Amino acid sequence: MLTIDDLGDLKGKRVLVRSDLNVPLDKETGAVTDDGRVRASVPTWQRLLDAGAKVIVCAHLGRPKGEPDPKYSLQPAVGRACELLPGVSVTLAEDTVGESAKAAVEAMADGEIVVLENLRFNAGETSKDDAERGAFADELAALADAYVSDGFGVVHRKQASVYDVAQRLPHAAGGLVLAEVEVLKKLTENPARPYAVVLGGSKVSDKLGVIDNLLEVADRLLIGGGMLFTFLKAQGYEVGQSLLEEDQLETVRGYLARAEAQGVEVILPVDVVAAPGFSEEGAEVFAAEAIPADRMGLDIGPLSATLFADKLSDARTVFWNGPMGVFEVEAYAGGTRAVAQALASSSGFSVVGGGDSAAAVRTLGFDEDAFGHISTGGGASLEFLEGKTLPGLTVLES
Repeated sequence: MLTIDDLGDLKGKRVLVRSDLNVPLDKETGAVTDDGRVRASVPTWQRLLDAGAKVIVCAHLGRPKGEPDPKYSLQPAVGRACELLPGVSVTLAEDTVGESAKAAVEAMADGEIVVLENLRFNAGETSKDDAERGAFADELAALADAYVSDGFGVVHRKQASVYDVAQRLPHAAGGLVLAEVEVLKKLTENPARPYAVVLGGSKVSDKLGVIDNLLEVADRLLIGGGMLFTFLKAQGYEVGQSLLEEDQLETVRGYLARAEAQGVEVILPVDVVAAPGFSEEGAEVFAAEAIPADRMGLDIGPLSATLFADKLSDARTVFWNGPMGVFEVEAYAGGTRAVAQALASSSGFSVVGGGDSAAAVRTLGFDEDAFGHISTGGGASLEFLEGKTLPGLTVLES
């Protein structure tokens, strides 16, 4: 992929940067609750500022329906960016490619940042129609002299700001995208062994492709989160009121058979924390093969947490994607905390695969420097590990 160095002298140039500012917000206050993606974006902005560029940032937040919606404004993320860049002028345009954006860009001085309002306030950003998407990309490209792709969390999307703009301007991959790709290649090209993969989250169906591909690469597969109950059910166990994907049972049985045939160790929980409903009331630990019919599993149990930590202790490469339980509730945070602690204590190369896993690391108070890498893109990371072609990366290769 082309890098910022390939863009040549950027002094006085307007550089459009596709960043990932899709941060979680407090539902009541609107404040940023996890600024990881903002912090990850700053180094590339700073590098461009140091080169004398005028930096135009474009990003999305949430899923507005192709029109302005105040609750999805990038203002909270921009406010956090201002705190992270003291002394730098960082302003938010009131629109994306309208009069406010054009005026803000026109008025820029070297070394300033203008953030365009939420890209998804424009239907062209995510349109499946090439012409509509291209027309929006034309408007974005008209604001700049060059383009830098640095929003790794969206490189698996064929969207105007990710794919089409790169075809219209001199382009390069930003530092964040380059770092993410380098890390993911370590997980797919001759990883140091033993190579352990920890998968959690709610649904098996969300991880089908990555499980299928990792069965050819990994030595151990540890399964937690809501998806574990489909694995337990596939082995004939009662899972009570726990999350279950009946339509995936045969697929899971096939995975278990393949793993056994290929010598891949699949580690499932031996106990779970379950309650009568989705609350902390009545939470108890049950053996994995003895979940009562009226209980809902909400975390792996303490014995499982110890088992998982042991299976990770000698791993030289670990990839983790998806929490082990409902970690936001303390009663169901034990499994996720144990996995995070095992990775933080490991001497191997550990990768936290973005999304809820990255949020859990920060929410539970772990030092991010204790991990080999914390990705900013959960979905993009998974698709890369599935072996899929990511349009936002391929477009940067020429």
